Amino acid sequence: MKFVMFYHSFVSCWNHGNAHFLRGIARELLRLGHQVTVHEPADGWSRGNALQDGGADALRDAAQMVPGVALRAYDPPALDLDEALNQADVVLVHEWNDPALVARLGERRRDGGDFLLLFHDTHHRAVTAPQEISRFELDHYDALLVFGEVLRQVYQRLGWGRRVFTWHEAADVALFQPRPDISKDTDLVWIGNWGDNERDRELQEFMIGPIVATALKTRIHGVRYPEHVRQRLHQIGIEFGGWLPNYRAPQAFARAKMTLHVPRRPYVQALPGIPTIRVFEALACGIPLVSAPWEDAEGLFPAGSFLKVKNGPGATAALRLLADDPAFAAETSRIGLQAIHTRHTCAHRAQELLRIVDNLRPAAALSRAGRDRQTEGVAVS
Repeated sequence: MKFVMFYHSFVSCWNHGNAHFLRGIARELLRLGHQVTVHEPADGWSRGNALQDGGADALRDAAQMVPGVALRAYDPPALDLDEALNQADVVLVHEWNDPALVARLGERRRDGGDFLLLFHDTHHRAVTAPQEISRFELDHYDALLVFGEVLRQVYQRLGWGRRVFTWHEAADVALFQPRPDISKDTDLVWIGNWGDNERDRELQEFMIGPIVATALKTRIHGVRYPEHVRQRLHQIGIEFGGWLPNYRAPQAFARAKMTLHVPRRPYVQALPGIPTIRVFEALACGIPLVSAPWEDAEGLFPAGSFLKVKNGPGATAALRLLADDPAFAAETSRIGLQAIHTRHTCAHRAQELLRIVDNLRPAAALSRAGRDRQTEGVAVS
């Protein structure tokens, strides 16, 4: 089959974590013998910021991470949908696209487009900014894919889309894997963006405070850190490495003895059960992880996959335990890594996607047949 994907970016992961997952899914679909074409706007904000922070080399290297994928950077006003959709069997449209493009693709499906049209949501806007999601015209999409069961229920309750499937993110284990060949030169690494006041308080409680209390040698990577935060990190001896292209994250994990997960507030308060992709990637790299509170409502990870803490003192104690007990840290890593390879790789998700496509095909065929009969009736009359 030919998969045509419209995403904000494939080549840039600057404040755009879905690029990680998209690369892994593309890799697995290609491995299974399918074709994959990805369209992204040439003037996207993630691409622009990546060029500013990392230069053209960062984007070029990322574009080469998945040999065989066809990448198309387009000028939005000049996008030729006839060419873009040529011979497409499945069209996957991410929620960071412009509503006008989402609508145009829906109209093509409505008007006889011979492909399955799927909408993909990997963000919390459905609960934190529902007016933004409600702008999308999804009536003519065959189905919606959302990255958590609680989000699926939100879409169904609000009547967005005809069919909604839970499709979690996962680790691209061709890239994210243990690297025992790399020597450890730091105690703790955290890879994440400061964000939009969605976890400022949590980062202070679960990361900054425990690091000060334990005096662990720490390195932080990410974007959108205010100047006063960067100054604070420098004052307390934390190395700030700025933006780290995602394909270099496995090496960063390998250089550290442990890492942290500090979920954004919406995933704790409104969207329990969604861990976000960093948990999958860290565990896939075999690094022990300490997590601030979030509810694993779907039972994605077995007990012992990572250390769950309730507050800052709990995080301090967990970090000390991992630092002082290498055998315990190694066992935690083993359980987490096994959980990934058992259930949460991009190969698993690619197979899930293919099952969804197979499930939708009969309904799509009936829909096409109905349109054909209506057309024939009009012609005869």
